[in-house]
Amino acid sequence: MEQDESWDETAAALYDTPGEGMFAPEVLGPTVDFLAGLAGDSPALELAIGTGRVGIPLRERGVVVAGIELSEPMVARLREKVGEAQLPVTVGDMATTRVDGEFGLVYLVFNTVSNLLTQEAQVECFRNAARHLSPGGRFVVELWVPQLRQLPPGSPATVFAAEPGYVGLDTYDTVAQQVVSHHFRFGRGRDARHGISAQRYIWPAELDLMGRLAGFELEARYADWDRSEFTAESRSHVSVYRLPESA
Repeated sequence: MEQDESWDETAAALYDTPGEGMFAPEVLGPTVDFLAGLAGDSPALELAIGTGRVGIPLRERGVVVAGIELSEPMVARLREKVGEAQLPVTVGDMATTRVDGEFGLVYLVFNTVSNLLTQEAQVECFRNAARHLSPGGRFVVELWVPQLRQLPPGSPATVFAAEPGYVGLDTYDTVAQQVVSHHFRFGRGRDARHGISAQRYIWPAELDLMGRLAGFELEARYADWDRSEFTAESRSHVSVYRLPESA
């Protein structure tokens, strides 16, 4: 499945959950605080800006924000909240699309780099981030840690959620480093709705090598936006890459 198929009108309509999930203040607040602190007085570019979950509150903190987004339905939802003059968005692939201007911060949140399904595309995403940054600028990536230790021997799948009205499971292709998440939502009857999303998972060390290929240095890695310590048990990380200052 291509990414423009995943993020269609149906996905865009269901994406926002105001005050809950990834839109909850305890999730979104530390994210915006972290990014605003890194941006300072510099403009910021969000790759895969989506419906503006992070970009809009970051702009409200006084940061000049621009975005790149592949899905036109997601941009349409963003436009219901803020106009083009206030938050410009270019429709295109985050690995290749170039926008005008130079930024002190480029960021990519909520596992979105793994939506690029090949290693080559993920490397190009790092290079594209570098092209947009001024010397000394930072690229921030939020990404999940592959949970292959949870795979039962001989099984290609894990159940990651089992709640009333919802079951989620991941199926793995460990050769291609790809995982497909299956989301089953149902009510009291027999009918259920099935949604899927595909990702290419990336180990932290592999991500660091992608950064080096694009000219970045790893500046810091945390377990979360609150700057908690990243350990072997961490299920995700926030990694900060920095371009060297000009000579």
